[in-house]
Amino acid sequence: MNDKPERLGPELVEAFVGSAHGDLEAVRELLAAEPVLANAAWDWGGGDWETALGAAAHMGRRDIAELLLDRGARLDIFAAAMLGEVEIVRALLAAFPGMQDARGPHGIPLVEHARKGGEQARQVLEFVKGGADRVEAGGHA
Repeated sequence: MNDKPERLGPELVEAFVGSAHGDLEAVRELLAAEPVLANAAWDWGGGDWETALGAAAHMGRRDIAELLLDRGARLDIFAAAMLGEVEIVRALLAAFPGMQDARGPHGIPLVEHARKGGEQARQVLEFVKGGADRVEAGGHA
């Protein structure tokens, strides 16, 4: 007995993740038609896996990221950085200092995700740029 749901079509997943780089209306429409897309991931090649939230995060698309999170997408450190969630980023880096050098989709570093968040992510950017030493010392940004 196999009760697993059917796999999402690769064309649909690729279109969804691609749309999350900047097309809010397409993301909204695709989610309405297929809600489980919120956590779908696409492999651009060589293990470069990206979710729609990952796409929105490295493009600085707060509107798309917030929609995805409202629909159940799983938050990661890269999206948290772009969204300006300094306490989340601080806690993750305190627990896992090696994540300071982690790279998100397309090899984009954490600091770039924070930069894409603009003014709302300024504290995260400052923390990530200078936070590694403070994290290791147990201090705060």
